[in-house]
Amino acid sequence: MKVAIIEDEPLAAEKLERYLQKHNGEVVVLAKLPSLETAIPWISEHQESVDLFFMDVQLTDGLSFEIFSNVQVKKPVIFTTAFDEFAIDAFKVNSIDYLLKPITFTDLSRALKKLKTLQEQFSKPADLGPVVQELSKKKYKDRFLVRMGNHIHSIPSEEIAYFYAEGRDVYLRTTNGKKYLIDYTLEGLEELLDPNQYLRINRSYIVQLKAITDVIVYSNRRLKLTLEPKAETDVVVSREKVAQFKRWFEGD
Repeated sequence: MKVAIIEDEPLAAEKLERYLQKHNGEVVVLAKLPSLETAIPWISEHQESVDLFFMDVQLTDGLSFEIFSNVQVKKPVIFTTAFDEFAIDAFKVNSIDYLLKPITFTDLSRALKKLKTLQEQFSKPADLGPVVQELSKKKYKDRFLVRMGNHIHSIPSEEIAYFYAEGRDVYLRTTNGKKYLIDYTLEGLEELLDPNQYLRINRSYIVQLKAITDVIVYSNRRLKLTLEPKAETDVVVSREKVAQFKRWFEGD
C-alpha cells in the first residue's frame, strides 16, 4: 500500500509512518507534506500512485478541507486532528475514518482494517466518497472553532448572526456582537450551514434568518437589510439573489 501523509508536525508524521510500517511492512510512504501549499500541487500530480491519504485537519496555512476545493481527491482519506468538532466535515469528503490525537497504534490498525473491509465491499475505493456523503446528508455544522490569542473557543451555530468577508479574511459575528476571524471561505461555509437558517445574500455576507430585523426596498430592485447586531457596512441583497431571498425569507 502506498500512502501520502499531510501533516505539519514532523514528529507526528514520523510517528504515523512508524505505526504504518509496524502494521504492514510493505507500506510505502510516498510523501510527507507539511502544508496546503505543498499538498495541493503534489496531489494534483501524483495521486494516481497513492492508495490512501492521511490528512491532519489543521495545517499551518489552513484547514486540509481546502484541498478538496482545489483538487479532486479520488482516493480514500483518514483524517487526524486534536479536535473532534471536524468529524461531520470529514465525512462529507472521501473520509474512511477520523483519528483523534494522540493517535495510538490500536487506533491506526482499526482504521486500516476498516479500509480493508470497505475495499472488499466496493470494487473501487475511490467511489467511497459518494457513499459516505450519502450517509452524512442533511447534517450541518453546529459549532465553529475560533481563536482569541492563545485561547480556543467553540461557538454554536445558533449563536452566529452572520458571516462576512473583508478582503481575503472571513469573520463571524455572534448574536451578542463579538467578532471572530475564522479559517473558512464563504463558499465553504455555504456547504456547511443549514440553508433553512442561513443564506448567502451577496459576495460578502451570509446571514442568519433570526438576525434580520428589517428589510427595505432599495435601489435597482435590491433589498437592504437591517441586522442585529448591526453590521459595520450596508448589507444589501444583490439583484441576482433577491428572488431566492424572498422565497427563503417567506419560508418556502
